[in-house]
Amino acid sequence: MPGNWPVEEHRARAVTSDETGQVPPPQRVPTADSSERPRRWPAFAWAWLSRHRHVEHYVRRLDHLGVLLGLLAFVSSLTPSLLPRSWYLQGVVSGLSVAGAYGVGVVCTWLARRAGVRPVSAQVHRQVWYGIAALSGVVVPVLLWLSSAWQNDVLHAVGMHGGGRYLHIGMFLIAAAVAAALIGITRLVQDIYRLLARRLSRHVPRVAARLVSFVLVAVLVVGFGTGLAYRGLVRLADLSASSVDHGTPSNVVQPLTSLRSGGPGSLVAWRTLGYEGRAFVGSGPTRAQLAGFSRRSAIEPIRVYAGLSSATGLQAEADLVLAELRRTHAFDRALLAIATTTGSGWVDEGLVEPLEYMYVGDTAIAAMQYSYLPSWVSFVVDKDRARNAGRVLFNTVYDYWATLPHQHRPRLVVFGESLGAFGSSAAFSGLADLTARTSGALFVGPPNATELWRALTGRREHGTPERLPVYGDGQTVRFAASAADLHNPDGTLATPKAVFLQHASDPVVWWSPDLLWSKPDWLAEPRGPDVAVQMHWFPAITFWQITCDLAISLKPPPGHGHRYGPEIPTAWAAILHPAHWTEDDTAALTAVLAATG
Repeated sequence: MPGNWPVEEHRARAVTSDETGQVPPPQRVPTADSSERPRRWPAFAWAWLSRHRHVEHYVRRLDHLGVLLGLLAFVSSLTPSLLPRSWYLQGVVSGLSVAGAYGVGVVCTWLARRAGVRPVSAQVHRQVWYGIAALSGVVVPVLLWLSSAWQNDVLHAVGMHGGGRYLHIGMFLIAAAVAAALIGITRLVQDIYRLLARRLSRHVPRVAARLVSFVLVAVLVVGFGTGLAYRGLVRLADLSASSVDHGTPSNVVQPLTSLRSGGPGSLVAWRTLGYEGRAFVGSGPTRAQLAGFSRRSAIEPIRVYAGLSSATGLQAEADLVLAELRRTHAFDRALLAIATTTGSGWVDEGLVEPLEYMYVGDTAIAAMQYSYLPSWVSFVVDKDRARNAGRVLFNTVYDYWATLPHQHRPRLVVFGESLGAFGSSAAFSGLADLTARTSGALFVGPPNATELWRALTGRREHGTPERLPVYGDGQTVRFAASAADLHNPDGTLATPKAVFLQHASDPVVWWSPDLLWSKPDWLAEPRGPDVAVQMHWFPAITFWQITCDLAISLKPPPGHGHRYGPEIPTAWAAILHPAHWTEDDTAALTAVLAATG
């Protein structure tokens, strides 16, 4: 839109000396810009803007460089990412990208003016707007057409079909609303700053007024963000999650066996276990199912759990879990597994049941809850709690386990999925510590911030990709995206002590704040089989794309995104190599779990 229009229209009245003596209608004093308005704008556009002065004022204040960068950000945001995005998620991604790029343009313009660069003339302003409009008219339709094809490519890459109707108009509206809201909020903050600086400059030097105003506005913004908005949203999420925590899954009943927490003789009351705790102790294969699969005699598996309401504090919960393990004689079993739950306390049955089938029930599995919140909320607001929970539970159980004679104690393993992998791995200072204190570990879909994962990936063998690194010839630790990655070149099953399962299309694994400013190795190297070749890194934009991918990480079928399952039995078999267990058994178990899951 051309700049330098008068904010107010100046009109003059002239009294004529004709015979009527009437005053003619008001005449507008022409200006260089106003005289050209009809030629520069279609009549309907000018009429609409004339009736909506607030919109005209808003648009007039737009920065040219910011608009140009916003346009580039918009078309870049249409490129594919890890998972197929719906039109409304695309609108959010585009709106955030446009707002961020516009802000960069505004800052660059401000720096240029501070450096003494003079503003361009009105004619150049008009030419810039013409250029932006022409560029938009060509580039945007082409990118919209390409984006639909790209989304279909991503759909097929992750094993999904039928993306549904893609509403470009709806996407545009959401993008415009998000961008306008963020830009409007930023302008409001700027206006508050200017108002404060102007008022204070009447009483103190201008430099001091600006400095004080900046500090006051910064405190206001940070205080609102961390106080009202941030804490309010977290509190709302916590209340919502805690209300769910009081429920019980419809297919779960209180255990009748003393080998489960919440059952007869348990030190943990059923009502204190929480929703996920009740689901954990009230589920699992029966002795008959275990015996029928293995054609051997089976025993009842042990499952112990402590909820947030079961004890006060993480250490008290861990002590209660240890007491439950001792009460159920868990240390007499062949295998003891310690799980770190996700944020809400969930333990994935897909990680637990393979152990119970492989050992025909001769297992004990322990876990405890440390939060009500979903993993992504818990990770954002308090990931240290997940880290501490993993350390406290493992160290408490390990300290007792280590006092038992070698020949009279079970094999000890740890595992976790998503935020659980982050917390479980935090119990160890490194790979050597993990292998020294456990018989094995399985970490599924670990977040990018997982310290052990980052350390091993950063020291991977030269020439191996970040999406599937090799560390120490893969003898001690393996990174796998499929069951095939857990086999040696000769086809035999590997024997690592630790396994990280990670899909190339899992946003949980690859999301990182570093995406804002640096290109990750996994996008600089050959892509995974389920990642579109059209995906590219753009500063900030890729960050927002992967952030929105987190919201749909569980939508793809197993084997893609954050959906793990077919790889888990093979991973446990590689880590533990149970007696009398064969690869045919692994294949059969994978089929059984797929049918029941």
